[in-house]
Amino acid sequence: MENDWILVYTGDKLYEAEILKEYLADHGIRSFVMNKQDSSYKFGDIELYTLSEDFMKAKYLIEKFKN
Repeated sequence: MENDWILVYTGDKLYEAEILKEYLADHGIRSFVMNKQDSSYKFGDIELYTLSEDFMKAKYLIEKFKN
């Protein structure tokens, strides 16, 4: 089985992505945050990735968390 990582969330606040990462971990889903923001001007995206087999569950949990 390959470790295929899929983008599950994009935002502009690092703390939100870190909270979502911990929330997913609490539900048994591995994920990682990739910070693509410029370090000086803080523009760009913060991305959260999860394994392909966890994508649907992660997407559901993120939507549930945000509502």
